[in-house]
Amino acid sequence: MLPTAGVEGVLARALKGGADFAEVYAERSRKRRMSVRSGRLEEAISGLDYGVGIRLFFGTEVVYAYTNDLTEAGLQEALETLLRAKGTLGKVDARGQGGLDFRRRAPQGLHTPKVPLGEKDKRFRLERLLEAEAGARLAPEIKEVEASLLEWEQEVLIANTEGTWAEEKRVRTRLYVLAVAQDGAEVQTGMSAPGKSVGLELFGLYPPKEVGAKAARQALTNLRAKPAPAGTMPVVVGPGFGGVIFHEALGHLLETTSVAKKASVLADRLGEAIASPVVTYIDDGTLPHAWGSSEVDDEGRPTERTVLIEKGVLRAYMVDRLGHLLTGYPLTGSGRRQDYTYAPTSRMRNTFLAPGESEVEDLFSGIEFGLYAKEMGGGQVKPGSGEYNFAVQEGYIIRKGRLEEPVRGAMLVGKGPETLKRVVAVAKDWENAPGMCGSLSGAVPVEVGQPHILVSELVVGGRA
Repeated sequence: MLPTAGVEGVLARALKGGADFAEVYAERSRKRRMSVRSGRLEEAISGLDYGVGIRLFFGTEVVYAYTNDLTEAGLQEALETLLRAKGTLGKVDARGQGGLDFRRRAPQGLHTPKVPLGEKDKRFRLERLLEAEAGARLAPEIKEVEASLLEWEQEVLIANTEGTWAEEKRVRTRLYVLAVAQDGAEVQTGMSAPGKSVGLELFGLYPPKEVGAKAARQALTNLRAKPAPAGTMPVVVGPGFGGVIFHEALGHLLETTSVAKKASVLADRLGEAIASPVVTYIDDGTLPHAWGSSEVDDEGRPTERTVLIEKGVLRAYMVDRLGHLLTGYPLTGSGRRQDYTYAPTSRMRNTFLAPGESEVEDLFSGIEFGLYAKEMGGGQVKPGSGEYNFAVQEGYIIRKGRLEEPVRGAMLVGKGPETLKRVVAVAKDWENAPGMCGSLSGAVPVEVGQPHILVSELVVGGRA
């Protein structure tokens, strides 16, 4: 993507200018989106973006600049901007006199697509989207359906003054289906949106007709649902996207972005029991073809499986380079960024509660009255404390251990660390689901997940 000599020249010049560490991040990214609505093509767009980010460390002080001028002159201009800002533009440090011995890391192909995006034409994509829309037409109450396909190819190069030279091509594909159901004045929606680090084999993993039907069933269920009750009660949270609660209300508390600033209630608590003994919480960037996986992070370090909480005990944080310098905690390959316009920070990859020992039906059996949050929606979290409220996208009443009528409008309210202590059972099943996570370094693809879990006591906000 960039010539070795040009990259080496920038890094050497940065060391001459007094930087303790320098990094070059180059990126070429292509995104495509196609959408259909009401049986017609509504959108077919694509875009190409490319650029380079240069990051310099002076102790724990970091400066960052980016440019989409990939010529040697353009890179040197961006670097000089940083050195000028630090007042070291004319400095000549002996550390920059020798050459750099790059250790090139060849891609391992762990997430290489089986059906590359270039193998199929636009008609193939359009036909699959029309299948998804047709699959959602389950009943006359389904008034509108939108199906979209997102494709993302990203090539990255990361090189630094420690000799790292890492390149990777990342391919991600995601199918969205939104169904709108209406009965008189009542309108409800349902959504299904599978995505993986794969090519167009996504359609074989998740047949479009089935994806559309799932979105429609959710919309129709909510259309006939009664208002949810309010109060404190046992709650069974479903697998997959149910893990969004712990992603938002716990995961961010374990990133050194907040831990290093003591802005997290879980800072400086390694070795402490912070959760129920049935809880093991993992962030894994190595899961094959997972939406948040990559071979290297955006600092060029190999990704890894990081056990954050083991049987209730806090074992690790997610650590990027700056977080390592500020805290001393070992690097975990967690440095991520949206694109070259952002400097990386510590971020989650694929984060989930590990499977437990309970059978799914056992979680329901002892509940006299409670809520089954089968599918979770969006919500809000208070940074630092982990206080949250999340909407239940699809919910059901539990009576005497049995699933009863569907309810809508439920909200789960709590505090992440407190909720962890109230998880009394974790099932053997397990699912992950894709999403986009926003933070200081932009929006990055992540997976959230868990098995079915039983929370002994949780505040449910409702209208009934």
